[in-house]
Amino acid sequence: MKPAMETAAEENAEQSQEKKGCFECCIKCLGGVPYASLVATILCFSGVALFCGCGHVALTGTVSILEQHFSTTASDHALLSEVIQLMQYVIYGIASFFFLYGIILLAEGFYTTSAVKELHGEFKTTACGRCISGMFVFLTYVLGVAWLGVFGFSAVPVFMFYNIWSTCEVIKSLQINMTVPGDQICVDIRQYGIIPWNAVPGKACGPILENICNTNEFYMSYHLFIVACAGAGATVIALLIYMMATTYNYAVLKFKSREDCCTKF
Repeated sequence: MKPAMETAAEENAEQSQEKKGCFECCIKCLGGVPYASLVATILCFSGVALFCGCGHVALTGTVSILEQHFSTTASDHALLSEVIQLMQYVIYGIASFFFLYGIILLAEGFYTTSAVKELHGEFKTTACGRCISGMFVFLTYVLGVAWLGVFGFSAVPVFMFYNIWSTCEVIKSLQINMTVPGDQICVDIRQYGIIPWNAVPGKACGPILENICNTNEFYMSYHLFIVACAGAGATVIALLIYMMATTYNYAVLKFKSREDCCTKF
């Protein structure tokens, strides 16, 4: 029979080894998490959600402003209404596609980490696996370039609304200083090309323009377009991170047969 003190010491040693083993296991799991892909996925989901949600509501508000103040005849802005409706349907498709694509890229990041190697043992890459990884690299680069265009396009309505808002601020300042009548300052929406030149009235001046700027539709649409533009910019950053992650993962898969390396991207 062992003394009670020796038995207690052995039990404490076994418990400390178990705790140490759990700690080392947690460290290995955390070390194998593809943090870059994880951050890019969160940023991509957030950016796409902001762009799609805010852009959809802002487009609806823009149509309401045009119908009430700049184009009272339905036939003058019929084409614009159809284009905006089509863009809203495209927004639904973009949201669904990037939700699935972000999950796929995140899964690829997990399956090319050292965590998979530690859990499932040595694995060999195949030509099919390298081809799929290369396809993700190419598709991510294409989407990155495309979203640069979307980001630039989303800045256009922000520029238009900013011009209208700044004109309203000028009218307010003139009314305070009593220098020039505000009726002489106008905003002509027809010059932006979104409605035809024969649209009636097509422009707003003085107090009418100031009233437009004070409406809830204008205030909400202006700020929602700003948020949508910021969301598009966040998506561009997320795709840039995806580019680096997928390129690195592809390089690891390509040279894995020659070097025993693993990726944490």
